[in-house]
Amino acid sequence: MMNRRYLEQPTGETDTDIAIVGGGLSGTLTACMLGRAGYRVKLIDRHRVFPQEFRVETIGSEEIEKLQRLQLLAPLSSAAIPFDEIVNMHKGRVLDRTYGRHYGFFYNRLIAAMRAALPETVNFIVGQVSGLRTSATQQRISILGQNEVTARLLVLAAGMGDILRRDLEISQRSISKRRPLAFGFNLRPLRSNRFRLAALTYHGDGDGIDHLNLFPVPGATRANLFLFRDPRDPWVKSLHDDPKQALIAAFPSLVDNFGDFEIASRIDSWLTDITLADNCRQAGVVLIGDAYLTSCPATGLGVSRLLTEVERLCAVHIPQWMAEASIDGARIAAYYADPEKLEMDANVLRTADHNFNLRARNDLGWRLRRQFHFMRRRILSGIESLSPAVATKLAPLKTIRARSAIQSPALNLKSTPQA
Repeated sequence: MMNRRYLEQPTGETDTDIAIVGGGLSGTLTACMLGRAGYRVKLIDRHRVFPQEFRVETIGSEEIEKLQRLQLLAPLSSAAIPFDEIVNMHKGRVLDRTYGRHYGFFYNRLIAAMRAALPETVNFIVGQVSGLRTSATQQRISILGQNEVTARLLVLAAGMGDILRRDLEISQRSISKRRPLAFGFNLRPLRSNRFRLAALTYHGDGDGIDHLNLFPVPGATRANLFLFRDPRDPWVKSLHDDPKQALIAAFPSLVDNFGDFEIASRIDSWLTDITLADNCRQAGVVLIGDAYLTSCPATGLGVSRLLTEVERLCAVHIPQWMAEASIDGARIAAYYADPEKLEMDANVLRTADHNFNLRARNDLGWRLRRQFHFMRRRILSGIESLSPAVATKLAPLKTIRARSAIQSPALNLKSTPQA
């Protein structure tokens, strides 16, 4: 690794306006927006073809609306399967139905489609970044076996495992002891050519299982399972040993409602540490996505939070920064303090905490709240069948919401140390 920061004032033009390290969803979306705005952008990733990884695999109406507003929906929809109805189940019974456009996809195919849509102003570089040097006026990115890249702004979008942050003395602080566990795998129908439902969400009931999502993706039916359990839990072992029987035992009437199935792929898993970046308000460099704050995958809010970040960064802050001679730490700090970003970050953390309590806690108070939550949804579903107009007015009551902010270090997003 190279030395962390340099103080000399560089001279001359930079190779590019903005360098983005990390070519996953966050980096590619940012490159698309900035390139379309006319900035010279270099997107750097070590994978020419993004590998198959278990990440986000479905989005719903909120994310779709944001993608439409950002004019980024077309490449996603070309790599995805749309569906408009989700049947929701709980304790062996149909709970209600969710209507609205959704998309299911494989993450690596989504990235390929997004990269294919990059404008000509974006130069995609395949390479391994080996070091960073940053200042208010010029950022220097070293790439193994290639020429150094210089830029006015550096965007780090390489996720939570990015060791390059050490060059800048940026650390990750754990803000939750809970480590959500997610599984992804394909299903194949038995004794039929197709499943009975396009999509199903089966909710857990205080046993540490948040929910099981079944939905279409190109050429397959995908299962996403979200847990608040220790990876060493015996049930987790049973899922690996005999996944079909583990699912049938955990989700009564699953086969009766969805159809008989077999597991048609390996079982991928992802254990998430909920972390927040410290010492990131530094001149010339900004973090987005998981590089800054990781989201609980069970909430389904990770993509929405990312799109909020990308929109505020690309449409508001970067145009202001590029109009100045330098990008100092105070200007960078304005992005992290952006009210819309802060509100979204806090909402993601509150919702994760609320989900955990609702799905995993079994003290009397939360058992009663859980019963009330599902009872309310069944009542609203019954009203909808009798009077759709009244049900439309009551629809917001279906949403799981944390009624008040939980006062914890996790929500103190303004407290990270300054550079």
